[in-house]
Amino acid sequence: MLKGIPKIISPELLKILAEMGHGDELCIADGNFPGASMAQNLVRADGHGAAEILAAILELYPLDTYAPPVYIMEKVPGDRVEVPIWDIFAAITAPHTDAGIERLERYAFYERAKKCYAVVQTGETALYANIIIKKGTV
Repeated sequence: MLKGIPKIISPELLKILAEMGHGDELCIADGNFPGASMAQNLVRADGHGAAEILAAILELYPLDTYAPPVYIMEKVPGDRVEVPIWDIFAAITAPHTDAGIERLERYAFYERAKKCYAVVQTGETALYANIIIKKGTV
């Protein structure tokens, strides 16, 4: 047993976070994201939401200070869905970076996700609840 590790962080996810180095990126994806076909390393977090996984990871994971450290998937043009989870992501990441959140077009986000060190596939049901975070240094 370890102390201070959020209970939502599985041993597999903890291993992935420890392996990652400065500049490596991690995608936290919603339940609709094609994680299995995109991921170099896929970590399942079924039953958990993207925001709660993000908050737990950021207790352990420093964000990059040399490049934009946070990216979300932009809505498809014409899609009228509301995306309140973006405000939640912003509130969670704000204490960890002054850089704000960059938006990537859907297919650009997919291409970036393919290059991420890992994808954490959550059970999140909110649409467009996909976020990429870039690891910094301690």
